[in-house]
Amino acid sequence: MKERIDPKKVPKRTLPSGEKIPCIGMGTFGSDRFTPEQVSGAVAGAIEAGYRLFDCASVYQNERLIGDVFNSAFKAGTVRREDLFIMSKVWNDSHGEGDVLLSLAKTLKDLRLEYVDAYFVHWPFPNYHAPGCDGDSRNPDSKPFSVSRFIATWRQMERLHKAGLARHVGFSNMTVPKLEAALPQCEIRPSLIEMEMHPCFQQADLFDYCLVENIQPIGFCPIGSPTRPDRDKAEGDVSVFEVPEVVEIAKAHGVHPAVVCIKWAAQRGQIPIPFSIYENEYASNLRCVTEDPLTKKEMKAMKNAERNNRLIKGQVFLWEGAAGWEDLWDLNGEITK
Repeated sequence: MKERIDPKKVPKRTLPSGEKIPCIGMGTFGSDRFTPEQVSGAVAGAIEAGYRLFDCASVYQNERLIGDVFNSAFKAGTVRREDLFIMSKVWNDSHGEGDVLLSLAKTLKDLRLEYVDAYFVHWPFPNYHAPGCDGDSRNPDSKPFSVSRFIATWRQMERLHKAGLARHVGFSNMTVPKLEAALPQCEIRPSLIEMEMHPCFQQADLFDYCLVENIQPIGFCPIGSPTRPDRDKAEGDVSVFEVPEVVEIAKAHGVHPAVVCIKWAAQRGQIPIPFSIYENEYASNLRCVTEDPLTKKEMKAMKNAERNNRLIKGQVFLWEGAAGWEDLWDLNGEITK
């Protein structure tokens, strides 16, 4: 018998609009390791397990099959559309005038929806790379971040929101300097922001900045993404499963270190979006936020797990003349030109 967690027992976060959103969701990025059939199958199982938040993207190349799963669940009465919070993202090759609308139109067709609950600018520049590329791939047309170009894309996002096609709009893969440049020019502010966050890369400054600005952080790679693409693996990367602070707390609770990562994320205030095709894992990820929380002492100890270890470095998006992947992340406190 499949495990089912009561969605009502899953804690909620409150968005700027006052709407409630689950404190954990399921990611659907697995295109470098898993087939669309495997990913959509996991989504079907996750709905039955009690998940109500799903993070999709056009570049993941699996929205059509995921849409079939959503449609079947609605028709079967397993869940109502209004009970799900479904998110997607515009890819980098669709930032041009009118392209964001076309991108969302395809996503809505593929997901078989009339609207998405949140739509994100996947990366803050139009630097495109093909799905499945290797880490040495570069697009000669790539450019550094431009606030004017970004806001031109954001204006299209705002129109989609006003049209009711995206109930919320958000940013992703931003930095504090980029936010400082962009937010004052937003007519409609982002409700949510996606960023890499796990115990070994806590992004405290960016996380705190977003909370002050009333933007809900969503953390991808919440368990350090051991199945991330090979292009995103580098010498010196740290496995959160081997960090002493995480291991010690896992032993105290009698759980896998991945569970500690999820509990920490949910209790800290971000929304983790882990992904797994395995029922025992995605059910455990959901169940763990409903029971046996980390203590205040353990939450404090988790701060010591910080290793400043960014896993998704983004080097495939670099422009000609860039010194290295660090230029994408404005490490000196200014937007890199």
